[in-house]
Amino acid sequence: MNSFVRWPRVARMAVCAVLLASAAAVAQEASDGPAIGPETNLPVPRFVSLNAGEANVRRGPSLSHRIDWVFKRRNMPLQLVAEYGQWRRVIDRDGQGGWIHYTLLSGARTVLVNEERTTLRARPDPDATENAILEQGVIARLGECEPDWCQLNAGGYRGWVPKSDIWGVTPEELRE
Repeated sequence: MNSFVRWPRVARMAVCAVLLASAAAVAQEASDGPAIGPETNLPVPRFVSLNAGEANVRRGPSLSHRIDWVFKRRNMPLQLVAEYGQWRRVIDRDGQGGWIHYTLLSGARTVLVNEERTTLRARPDPDATENAILEQGVIARLGECEPDWCQLNAGGYRGWVPKSDIWGVTPEELRE
């Protein structure tokens, strides 16, 4: 008796995509430079944002895969960790995610406030004037980043917060 199961072509392609993405991650850990996405030639992993008010997050990189999640916050920051054709594998702050069609994502950088309350300051200095208080879960546009501080725009306010208080930027990332 034949013990092999014949999988549909789409399922085989999805398994291959996941295996390739895993192999790329392992290869990246072993290399010195950043990994480059096979579709965009941009660094992987990288941060992106949700370009839609609602986006289906699928188990694999095709419309035939089951929807596991629905993201419902426009501009939510996500970390892009793999690319396959027109699909991007993303994770949120909690590590949850899956595959999203690339048209639902934007390269515009946003961040999510992690702390219960963080002060938006006029300058990157803990003693600088307070411009506003941001609460946990606020999504803000990311501007300039120094080694320990990032400039944000949120709710009509602009200022600086400690990098450790936000999610959507790497600790070593600098932006002008």
